[in-house]
Amino acid sequence: MRIKEIIQSIEQLAPVPLQEDYDNSGIQVGDINKEATGALLAIDITENVVDEAVSLGCNLIISHHPLAFKPFKSLTGKNYVERCLMKAIKNDVVIYAAHTNLDNAQGGVNYKLAEMLELENVKILKPKENSLLKFVTTVPLQHADSVRNALFNAGAGHIGNYDSCSYNLTGEGTFRAGKGANPYIGEIDDIHIETEVRIETVLPIMKREEVLRALLAVHPYEEPVYDLYPIENEWSRHGSGVVGVLPEPMPEQEFLYLLKDIFNLPTIRHSKIQGKEIRDVAICGGSGAFLIPNAISYGADAFITGEAKYNDYYDVEDRILLAVVGHYESEICTKEIFFDVISGKFPNFALHKSAFDSNPVKYL
Repeated sequence: MRIKEIIQSIEQLAPVPLQEDYDNSGIQVGDINKEATGALLAIDITENVVDEAVSLGCNLIISHHPLAFKPFKSLTGKNYVERCLMKAIKNDVVIYAAHTNLDNAQGGVNYKLAEMLELENVKILKPKENSLLKFVTTVPLQHADSVRNALFNAGAGHIGNYDSCSYNLTGEGTFRAGKGANPYIGEIDDIHIETEVRIETVLPIMKREEVLRALLAVHPYEEPVYDLYPIENEWSRHGSGVVGVLPEPMPEQEFLYLLKDIFNLPTIRHSKIQGKEIRDVAICGGSGAFLIPNAISYGADAFITGEAKYNDYYDVEDRILLAVVGHYESEICTKEIFFDVISGKFPNFALHKSAFDSNPVKYL
């Protein structure tokens, strides 16, 4: 089994195009075409983690946080990032990161946090914008089913909890094949009229090339006609944060103690307790304070995240309970996500969860 096959299993859940513009998810260093000897799963990459991978015989490290965020003009070992990269190269270890693409994925970090809290009716808090295309093509009537199915199998036609979504209209198409053409139907230099189906569907931008390949593979025409239109619809399948409902409402203080237990926290920071019950809960692991307005607009009773600024505790006023559990603590579940995804597809592959606590924040 090659390393790229392991990576592909992660990207089926969290495709790299789901990452934010500032991010650097994906392959950090190494040759993914090599045979995989084992994978070490981590939140962050440190020198201890690279040494751990080498000692375990793993030539792949999968982390949540990318090791390299910025381009390098030199590689001299002047900081831990460069030392980790140099050590990985020396030992033929591939480093791969799934960061904001895993945050934004359905079934990713925030869904895992919602699962830990046993939330029900979980959905995206802030769906991704400008991420959808309207796809239109025409096809001879007798080939409409095969073309539709190919488009759906390639990732088109998903709207919320529905798939295989399309609109179809039967009409007449005309064309005239010129010299050098090899028409599927009709004759050279003759205008041909064909009963065709106009198929309309939607697709994520990241699926554009895959859908086009699927169309060209099954469409009978030598020159299939298709159109792609950007649309402003929200993409409810992926996005930032989630919101869900607790099985039973609970007082704010009881809810905070629950968070301490779930995340194994020595302390928890929170906004002023108002004496309200908590039922609707919004979550964003890591640095999620930018979603506080979305959580308030939704009407959530509490918002959980890993980091918040001083003024955020003021700004929520009495509209929502802000609970800050720590960046590392809110994302430690990523190792479990990686493990479940890879072991589910490759049950006999050697997987190890890093034993090192890479949290740079310490508590006294």
